[in-house]
Amino acid sequence: MIPPDDRDGPEGHGGPESGPVPEGRAGALADRTGYDEAFLGPVVPLPRLAAAGVETVVLPYTHFSVVLRPDRRLAAATAVCVDGARLVEDVPRDDVWRYDPRVAEDWQAGPEVYRNNSLDRGHLVRRLDPVWGAVAVAHRADADTFHYTNAAPQADVFNQGKQVWQGLENHLLDHAARHDRKLTVLTGPVLHDGDPPYRGVQVPLRFWKVAAFVHEGRLAATAYVLDQSPDLTRDADRALAGAVPGAPPPLGAFRTYQVPVADVAVLTGLDLGPLPGADLMPAARSPEARWRRLEAPDETVMDI
Repeated sequence: MIPPDDRDGPEGHGGPESGPVPEGRAGALADRTGYDEAFLGPVVPLPRLAAAGVETVVLPYTHFSVVLRPDRRLAAATAVCVDGARLVEDVPRDDVWRYDPRVAEDWQAGPEVYRNNSLDRGHLVRRLDPVWGAVAVAHRADADTFHYTNAAPQADVFNQGKQVWQGLENHLLDHAARHDRKLTVLTGPVLHDGDPPYRGVQVPLRFWKVAAFVHEGRLAATAYVLDQSPDLTRDADRALAGAVPGAPPPLGAFRTYQVPVADVAVLTGLDLGPLPGADLMPAARSPEARWRRLEAPDETVMDI
C-alpha cells in the first residue's frame, strides 16, 4: 500500500462491474511514472490541497496521476499529459473496472456504489487522453483509466450539457495543436461537505477541469465547471428531501460553465500553482458574467 502523501496539502457508462486483478498487476503498477509536471516546458505542478489536515495519496499511472482523498473515497484531483501528435487511434476500450491494489479497497468508491442504479462511473481522466506513444504504452494507459480511483458518480442522463463537457477536451486539444500539440488537463470533483450521501460515499454535485498549454512561448490556461446539482425550481421537494430512501440522490441536467481558474482554486481548496495567473478568460466586469454558461464546446473563450 502506498503511504499517505505527507505534504498535507465526466465519460459515459463504465462497462462491466469489476474485474479481478490480473496476476502481477500490483507489481506492474509499481513502475508507473505518472503525470509529468514539466511536460509542457513551463512547470505545472500536480494540484495539492492548500489546507493542512486532509490526508491524500498520490497514485501514478501511465501519463497521468490521481490525488486520492481516502476520507471521501474519491479523487481530489487528477492530472494528465496529452500529446496530440502521438495519440494512438483505434485502441479498444479495456472496459473492466478494477480496484487499485496499491491502496485499501475501502479507500475507493467501488462497484457497490454503481450497481443497480442510475449512476455512471464518470471517468475523471478521460479514457483517450493518455492513450499515446508506443502502441503497448497506449494500451496500458487505456487500461489504467479504468481504476475506481479515476471514477466519480455522475448522472447517467445524456443531455446537451454533458455533451458540451465531453466535447471540451477535443476542442481544446484541436486549438492547442495549432501551437504546441501538447495539453495538460487537470480534472476532479468539487468535494463539498454538503454533498449528498449514498452507499458510503458523498456524491459530488460539481466537477471542474483546467486545461493548460503553451501559446507563443507562454503558459496559458482555461477552466470549466460542470454542475449536476438538482433543479430546485422543478423538483425542490424531492431534492431537498433526499429522494427515495436507498435511492441515488436526485441529480439535475448537466450545466457547463467557463469560469476563472482562480474560482476553481477557491471551490476546491487546491493549489493550482501558476495557472490562475495564466488564465485566458478576460476578467469579468460584473458578477453575472463571471461564470459563462456554454451551449457548445467552441463557445469557450480562448482570447488567442
